[in-house]
Amino acid sequence: MAMKFEKKSDGLYMLDVTGYVCPHPQIYTKKALEKLQSGDILEVVFDNPSSSESISAMCESNGNEIIEKLKDGGKFTFRIRKS
Repeated sequence: MAMKFEKKSDGLYMLDVTGYVCPHPQIYTKKALEKLQSGDILEVVFDNPSSSESISAMCESNGNEIIEKLKDGGKFTFRIRKS
């Protein structure tokens, strides 16, 4: 499956990296966040459990806030507010 990045509405974007293994979900998340304005929300959808830790650590070190973490079966969805 191809990586998908799209604008859902004003200030809300979605990045789907389902099917990718580390470090790709984290790299794509970092690149997507760089395109956003401060305060925008990025919804990241992924299915690699170890990406959960690397994305969390990256957000913490960059000052971006994970405002929601959802897990549905084998899929994770993180909502990240850009600092």
